[in-house]
Amino acid sequence: MTDFTRRSLIAAGAALPLASLGSINPARAEAPMMGASFARHRRFMIGGFEVTTILGGTTPRENPQGIFGMNATPEEFAEVSRANFLSTDVSQFFFTPTVVNTGAELVLFDTGLNAAATTEALASAGYTPEQIDIVVLTHMHGDHIGGMMNDGAPTFANARYVTGQAEFDHWATAGSDGFDANVRPMADKMTFLGDGQDMVTGITGMAAFGHTPGHMVYRLESEGAGLVIFADLANHPVWSLARPDWEVRFDADKAQAAESRRRVLGMIAADRVPAVGYHMPFPALGYVDSGTDGAEFHWVPEAGQLMG
Repeated sequence: MTDFTRRSLIAAGAALPLASLGSINPARAEAPMMGASFARHRRFMIGGFEVTTILGGTTPRENPQGIFGMNATPEEFAEVSRANFLSTDVSQFFFTPTVVNTGAELVLFDTGLNAAATTEALASAGYTPEQIDIVVLTHMHGDHIGGMMNDGAPTFANARYVTGQAEFDHWATAGSDGFDANVRPMADKMTFLGDGQDMVTGITGMAAFGHTPGHMVYRLESEGAGLVIFADLANHPVWSLARPDWEVRFDADKAQAAESRRRVLGMIAADRVPAVGYHMPFPALGYVDSGTDGAEFHWVPEAGQLMG
């Protein structure tokens, strides 16, 4: 073959459209579908504290008005949902424990649905259960205490435990299988707090009763920066946080829960500090602002403000 002929063939090949190249190399495979997924943790600094939210689980729930806005009319619920691009048929639930490294101790807020899911989420963030120094229970619903025990043994073998006195006292006499299996075995390792008491320097418990009889939220302060871990104070950014008077099925005392929402969310908004909500869309981190169009508050997802 002459040089001219070779050069002509090379030039002709370079000029072929991309679609025709498939016939030259038919062995190329398409990439497989991978399915929906989430990152499992989000880490940021609050002053000198390193804070990490971990995704302990997520699941859909049908008929959201059977859970949220139970005292709203179906028409109002549908209107609010449509305005916020939400389905009235199904809602996605998130379960997000939080890890705080104070520089002296590693603190885990709530233990998730079960030990396997929580330890897997911890591992994704680079932690082992043995590293946890303190486990804080904001309250004692099953999705917050489910990870305390693993096949009958403590999941966090080196930890001590902190919870609200009123919360523990309620569940200790409530006849709860979850409490008896997961919390009662750890009772001799527990420290009990009341409203306004410090768990460690820079982390203060605050009463926010109603969701459960002794539900607590926690305020962090470090080097002039703040954060509120508000647990189940509000269980959804629109159907609960934005409308604190909308009743939530899981709230034990619905009027008291609404009062706690209004008071704590008002504080977060006034102080303009970031917040973490256990059931907020992952990574569960954002701000609370005053609302508009009938909403009392507005959840503002963190958009890079805490990347530095």
